[in-house]
Amino acid sequence: MFNIRIGFGEQEVTLAILPTIQKYYLVIYFGGIIGAVRMDPDGELWEQVPDEDIIPGDLPLYQPDLEADRLDIVLCEDTVFHIGEEITAVLRES
Repeated sequence: MFNIRIGFGEQEVTLAILPTIQKYYLVIYFGGIIGAVRMDPDGELWEQVPDEDIIPGDLPLYQPDLEADRLDIVLCEDTVFHIGEEITAVLRES
């Protein structure tokens, strides 16, 4: 497991990334899974893993808390791209 930081709106968030044996990376925010990303079959673009294909294991799904002092992050195409770029950078360094 490793952490990455990405810009989200005008702020930055720290996400935990957990590689899986299913060849995707779980994206964890405040202890819950917000989704997963993987490289597409061509190995060129990062894509979001469909929720029904995610095996969460012992981790809970992320539950947004509108009263908490944190950003309410969601995975979208742009966010998935930035997460993938950060994962690529970490993998390149190791």
